[in-house]
Amino acid sequence: MKFITNGVVIACLLISLAAATAMGNTKRSAIVLTADTTVNGTVVKKGMYEAVYDEKAGELSIFKGAKLIAKTAARIEKRDQKSRGTEIQTILEGMDQKLVSITFGGSHENVVVGQGGMQAGAN
Repeated sequence: MKFITNGVVIACLLISLAAATAMGNTKRSAIVLTADTTVNGTVVKKGMYEAVYDEKAGELSIFKGAKLIAKTAARIEKRDQKSRGTEIQTILEGMDQKLVSITFGGSHENVVVGQGGMQAGAN
């Protein structure tokens, strides 16, 4: 009986470790867009969203609840200082505000939006 209990405990620990490792490559944060913002070709209306960066896939996704609004290629760039909170950097091109990067709170890295490989859902 003790052997079975030990086996179950070890199995649970291994599963927990595997789940923690898989989750370690994902960063997420609630964001607020104060104006309609283009994310690599998709207009994301102003409002509250969740930004999720999958480091393994190199993709930044924008969600409204469970609905995927925009997905784009992104890369990491180091920054000099740790971010105090989540920061959103945009640029105005003509009449369009475009997403340039997101820095997640407490991070030493900027997630910079790429220009290729975008997939989007309707909003």
